[in-house]
Amino acid sequence: MRRKSMTLVQKIWLAMSLVVIITVLFSYFLLNYFYQNLYVNKVEQTLIEEGRNLASDYQGGPITEEYRKRVEWYNEKTTSEVLLVSNPRELSACLPFQIDYDSLISEADRQKLLEGKVVTKTGYEKRFGRKIMGVIVPLLDEHRLQGVFYLYIPLATIQEMTKEAASIWIPLAILFVAALLLFGKKMADRLAGPLKEMERVAYSMSQGDYEARIPTQANDEIGRLARAFNVMAKAIHEEDMRKREFLANVSHELRTPLSYVKGYSEAILAGMVKTKEEETKYMKLIHREAGRMERLVRDLLDLAQLEGKSVPLQKVPLVFSQVIEDTLAKYEPFLHEKEIQVVADLSPEVIIEGDGDRMEQVIHNLLDNAIRYTPKGGTITLQLFEAETHSCCFVIRDSGKGIPKEKLPLLGQRFFRVDQARTRAEGGTGLGLAIVKQIVHLHGGTIAFASEEGKGTEVSICLPMWDDQQHEVE
Repeated sequence: MRRKSMTLVQKIWLAMSLVVIITVLFSYFLLNYFYQNLYVNKVEQTLIEEGRNLASDYQGGPITEEYRKRVEWYNEKTTSEVLLVSNPRELSACLPFQIDYDSLISEADRQKLLEGKVVTKTGYEKRFGRKIMGVIVPLLDEHRLQGVFYLYIPLATIQEMTKEAASIWIPLAILFVAALLLFGKKMADRLAGPLKEMERVAYSMSQGDYEARIPTQANDEIGRLARAFNVMAKAIHEEDMRKREFLANVSHELRTPLSYVKGYSEAILAGMVKTKEEETKYMKLIHREAGRMERLVRDLLDLAQLEGKSVPLQKVPLVFSQVIEDTLAKYEPFLHEKEIQVVADLSPEVIIEGDGDRMEQVIHNLLDNAIRYTPKGGTITLQLFEAETHSCCFVIRDSGKGIPKEKLPLLGQRFFRVDQARTRAEGGTGLGLAIVKQIVHLHGGTIAFASEEGKGTEVSICLPMWDDQQHEVE
């Protein structure tokens, strides 16, 4: 049986609970640390100081009765118990209580006392029901141990030290921990909320619903992730719409020529054509539509290869003006037929790194559009010049009817036509500018469109120039 894993909310809440528990334990150990290092050590230092002060009044020789009385008087005034014992070996018999060691002063302790050192003793005493701390201070007459001071005091427990604050601190601590755990659960739910929404939206997207979005309010990492997810969902939705539109356009573009081919061929096969001239006319129509389908399929495959980068570019140094002139020479019959004047200002010093065939394809598609939309007797202007930042610009401008401003952003989309009502004999596949944009992009360049209705259209392409120094370094 598969073990059920914890949810993110449970993990966050568990982590916060562990933090609270660790904090409480740390506070407890910290309290014990301060108890030992501040309170116990302070008591020890106080007892040692008192014992040394009393021992400083001893001037040597036998311990007198007067000195004992002075010690007894001090014992009544101080909070600790002070015992003066003149026979250290019998010290245990002089104590008013039993402690939990076999011999109060061992031989090692006696040696320390003879060296003038203080001996500290800590142990549990049943009569007090708590630990006591005692210090033994030697009374030395030169190198002879005449007696000792034994000072002891019961040690207060932590509970006794915090008894006054405990009645307030404990309820507040319980409320604090409960509030912290409740806050942690709410925070975990808040953090995991957008993630749950992402899960829901992801499942919806897997079912084909690309319009679902995640509501975002916070500006933290989770909020930014949710917004990024919405951007991704929007992009997927737009791409799905483009795919649907693309399939619809392909179907539409193929349906019409197929209908022509099928209809005219059936008419010929059925013997409906009565004359040789009519048969030739139908055959020309079939050939024209077959050519159109061939161009459409070729452009589709070309665009698919460029977008998928399945055909690597063969980039070499190119004299861009020569590529433009060679391509322009192929259009001289069409230009002459429409009486279109070409004005070319091409810089021969512009050298780019590019694929010659692909760049010729770019010029071909742009010239094809310019000739198609330029009226008889119009003008096409070509310019090639160096720009700033080591780049060049190629500009082609026609004197056609222009394009409405609202349609300029749509140029370069697959199957987009400015004039949807133009005849199929005049129109292309609707993929030419899409192919141009992709080739320019693969060459690291940019393309821009400008147009004014009634005055023509301008296409500007900027490309990086060939850098000799960079290629020498490589």
